[in-house]
Amino acid sequence: MLRLPLDDGTLGNYTTKEQPLLPRAPRVPLTRTAFAAAHVASDPLRERSPWDTRPAVDWDSTLAFRNGLWDQGLGLAEAMDTAQRGMGVDWLTAKELIERTLLSAKAHSLKPRVACGAGTDHKSLDDLGDPTAILAAYQEQAEAIEAAGGQLILMASRAFTAISATPDDYYKVYRRLIDEAAEPVILHWLGDMFDPELADYWGSKELESANRFVLSLIQENPSKVDGIKISLLDQVHEESFRVRLPEGVRLYTGDDFNYTDLIAGNGEQYSHALLGIFAAIAPAASQGLEALASGDTKTYQALLGPTVPLSREIFKAPTRFYKAGIAFLAWLNGYQPHFIMPAGFQSSRDITHYANVYRLADASRLLLNPELAEYRMKTLLALHGIEK
Repeated sequence: MLRLPLDDGTLGNYTTKEQPLLPRAPRVPLTRTAFAAAHVASDPLRERSPWDTRPAVDWDSTLAFRNGLWDQGLGLAEAMDTAQRGMGVDWLTAKELIERTLLSAKAHSLKPRVACGAGTDHKSLDDLGDPTAILAAYQEQAEAIEAAGGQLILMASRAFTAISATPDDYYKVYRRLIDEAAEPVILHWLGDMFDPELADYWGSKELESANRFVLSLIQENPSKVDGIKISLLDQVHEESFRVRLPEGVRLYTGDDFNYTDLIAGNGEQYSHALLGIFAAIAPAASQGLEALASGDTKTYQALLGPTVPLSREIFKAPTRFYKAGIAFLAWLNGYQPHFIMPAGFQSSRDITHYANVYRLADASRLLLNPELAEYRMKTLLALHGIEK
């Protein structure tokens, strides 16, 4: 039994209740493309001045976690915002992460898909004062990713909003990047709830103007666009946007609040997945998608439905701190021996949040080893002065 903090500042008794899901590979081919975006674990013995220097990565834990996702039939979105790009993880670390991950993926028996984030974060905003400089920065990262064998995700860049870029500026950069890519790219539309510096992306304050611009960009050369990930936490917008996409271009939901209904679809249209929460709920995601592929929507909803309150807690405002909840569950479930993140990012959330995540993970059957999870939760509680 645990004494867990409650939102009102008191403590309450809690006993783990649910029988955990056992991670396994899908037994049928999935009908949805599903990428999980994964976090990075630091090496606490080698980490020095975590706020001021490059992170010392715990490569064993970081890659073991990715192999666990692949074992369950999920693809991987590598070096994205979930991996703390621009929030503790620099480009050189991300590049090494991409190279190590792709080598590991090639050795994996399921030959998983891996798509990798290309951005501009190796340059300072002062060096990215016009579209030509932004394009060159993207091209440098894209070249490194493709040399390692990765598919490109064209990450949203703060450089555009920093110069108040116009739609023409975005067009000059994205048109070249899409057309030059070795294989179809995934576009990345990240809302300002994930990164406040990305407000008014695509050069417009009006959502419909942004929609029209992105759709025209895709329609000019749809064969070079695998899909677009939209993370605006707006189910109605995503449903209306995806019906306007050219045939064969996927909508990858990045809506960590409404993914269950968006992936299930409405009988005519559905979303695929590129989600940070899938890294935290992998057994439920994998087995739920298996059920959906088998036409068993009841089991799909039974497995994924309980994870939505968990995801909404992990991704609650300030949403950009969600990475801490994903790393926390990886630690509870034994995927890493410590709860240390680049730049000490685990401190971005409070103990009551972690207690809520613990309860909701249990309700979702996602505390895979309840005894280990309880022991580690007690350790974290003790560090916060909460002991029996």
